[in-house]
Amino acid sequence: MTTTFKAHPVRGRLNAGFFTALDGYINWLVRDMKAKVFAALPDQVVEVGPGVGANFGYLPPGCQLIAVEPNPHMRRGLERRAARLGIDVQVRTVTADAIDLDDQCTDAVISSLLLCSVPDPGCVLSEIRRILRPGGRYAFLEHVAAPEGSVLRGVQRVMRGPWAWAFEGCSCERDLAAVIRAAGFASVEIDQYRLRSPFVPANTQIAGTAIA
Repeated sequence: MTTTFKAHPVRGRLNAGFFTALDGYINWLVRDMKAKVFAALPDQVVEVGPGVGANFGYLPPGCQLIAVEPNPHMRRGLERRAARLGIDVQVRTVTADAIDLDDQCTDAVISSLLLCSVPDPGCVLSEIRRILRPGGRYAFLEHVAAPEGSVLRGVQRVMRGPWAWAFEGCSCERDLAAVIRAAGFASVEIDQYRLRSPFVPANTQIAGTAIA
């Protein structure tokens, strides 16, 4: 089912400001994983949920980017960063479960911290597969549920409500590795790792690539 994104007057701006202010620190935490999964991207890329452009530094110089970003409060920072890095960006304000691009139109789709916040990650992955050409690559980074019975899993449960409110419905309790593996890609490679950061609910993460 297609969703309609409604920007919250407080949370939309809060998220844009938060990710702009802490962009350098957050990218420092995951720099090695991003460098691995976003390596050797082509000159034309689709990014779903780019926010304020946290992944732009991993794109090739002069890259043509289609950015699927429905939050209007992200757009100014996104376009400003693209201009600074010489990226030709075209912003689409549709939601990730209804990408307004043709079937098999791109060789590369990237995202980070996307599937945690959409209502139906399986539907979003179906859209990503639809727009990828055969052999095309989906590169991703997500935070996921900690192991059952662990202290961190308990923290994720306690923080469920306020975390989701602050970050536009984001959930730290999804088994996104299983969802990606079940999405029908020809092959999937996933690394699991744990951060040591103040953002404790999001410290269990995965990064990887899936081939259409």
